[in-house]
Amino acid sequence: MLVLGIESSCDDTSAAVVEDGTRVRSCVVARQDEFHAKYGGVVPEIASRKHLEVIAAVVREAHARAGIEKSEIGGVAVSQGPGLVGSLIVGLNFAKAYAYAANLPFIGINHVEGHLWASRLGDRPAEPPFVGLVVSGGHTNLYLVDADRSMRLVGRTVDDAAGECFDKVAKMLGLGFPGGAMIDRLAAGGDPEGVDLPRPLIRSGDFRFSFSGLKTAVRTHLERRDMPPEGRDLGDLCASLNAAVVDVLLEKLQVAAREFGVGRVVIAGGVAANRMLRESAARRFEGAGIELSVPDFLFCTDNAAMIAAAGDSLLTAGVRSPWTANAYASIKKVSRDAAS
Repeated sequence: MLVLGIESSCDDTSAAVVEDGTRVRSCVVARQDEFHAKYGGVVPEIASRKHLEVIAAVVREAHARAGIEKSEIGGVAVSQGPGLVGSLIVGLNFAKAYAYAANLPFIGINHVEGHLWASRLGDRPAEPPFVGLVVSGGHTNLYLVDADRSMRLVGRTVDDAAGECFDKVAKMLGLGFPGGAMIDRLAAGGDPEGVDLPRPLIRSGDFRFSFSGLKTAVRTHLERRDMPPEGRDLGDLCASLNAAVVDVLLEKLQVAAREFGVGRVVIAGGVAANRMLRESAARRFEGAGIELSVPDFLFCTDNAAMIAAAGDSLLTAGVRSPWTANAYASIKKVSRDAAS
């Protein structure tokens, strides 16, 4: 089956065509970074207006790159939340209209959970059961995904997400937006032990995360200096921040895999593109005899292919969302109907 996926939860407008939940026939992403860079972060009203301007063209381009006619699409999956409500409404209403006009089944997808299904895109799709870690600018969530693909949230951040910590520190350092990628780039030439930074909640005995204190520790370090860090000092600070975040994420993930008795872990979300995280995870889990799955770089950040992949098995099983489905800003259960 070919599923059309639509994603507009934040500032990226994306449409994709995915075959049988694993083969990406096309994935188009229209980014808005240049419009938000001057503000140091995403401006919700600008984001929603830009989605309105480009969504129809992005969907047409997804069809064209897939080399298919509209009549070949078997269902539509769309991000329903969490995210920026104004942005989500654009994609959700477009998806409803598309599905209704073409008499196609329609399914709303939890955007955060959708990130985990990016691990199914490609030649070696990750099969559950596994423990999945979704790390992004807005979320740091730990899930147990059972063999039947049901998901249980077992841990999350109590304050800032890991990606939010990166972005806020980047803003302190005047690195621009988006900040996580800049810190990752600068960290490549730095010493991860160059600055002594805490590992919050790393030994808490549960699956809570906290990165607000880490951000504060960086601010305190900067306030003690006579001038902003440059050159090697800047690289050392970025590498040390990277290492602190990565240590916490991987320790919690490994403990969860052991506690729940699964031999596979998935790391997904925008921060999964972080090179230190990918390299450290590969070493750690290989040594522990645990299979690791991390999506290709293209599918770490927000994209519609992961939404189509998440929707494929639900649509195939006859699960639908009602036409009254609405967008939501925070994590909650998506409203769905079982087909009669």
